[in-house]
Amino acid sequence: MKRIFTLVLLAVGVLTASAQFRWGVTAGFNFEKQHFKQDLIDVDAQAGFSAGVLGELMFPGIGLGIDFGLNYEQHSSKLHFEQREIWASDGFDAMRSTIHLIQIPINLRFKYTRLNGIESKIAPLLYGGPVFNIQAGHNGVAPLEYSAGSIGLQCALGAELFTKLQVTAGYYWDMTYETRTRKLENFSAKPQGWQVKVVYFIK
Repeated sequence: MKRIFTLVLLAVGVLTASAQFRWGVTAGFNFEKQHFKQDLIDVDAQAGFSAGVLGELMFPGIGLGIDFGLNYEQHSSKLHFEQREIWASDGFDAMRSTIHLIQIPINLRFKYTRLNGIESKIAPLLYGGPVFNIQAGHNGVAPLEYSAGSIGLQCALGAELFTKLQVTAGYYWDMTYETRTRKLENFSAKPQGWQVKVVYFIK
């Protein structure tokens, strides 16, 4: 058992020593909406955006790696409170909810680089993993209360162009609630939807 553990540590050490690290800046947009537990009101997806930094650690020869980042992200939805008397009686109409988040994504990624030199121009990639959200602010929609943070998952497909630029499109969904209504218990919502991101690697 000791030998196996030592071999595993040695293998991890060799891989880490040979791993290639670089970092870059990232920006993107999303088209998401809040999904409530119960279907009581209509919710329209709205566009949001993101910006931040990303670090990538790739293990040469096998195409596997990890990435981690620090991002600002905006989630927006249009909520039709006027459809239910419980909110319409208080004078609430359709309202746009905007939430500002600090995100820490951690992804496992795979990049296919065995393309006989073509990978220096274009290389397909995919990634997926958890996203840890810290709420930084919101626009104060009166019928709602907000969580301090949430945990989500994301996955995406894309390509790396000229070893400097990565363009990906994928899907995001929250695992824990982001908002809930003040009047109705257990009427909470989780955002989910599509996102597109671009990363430019500086080093």
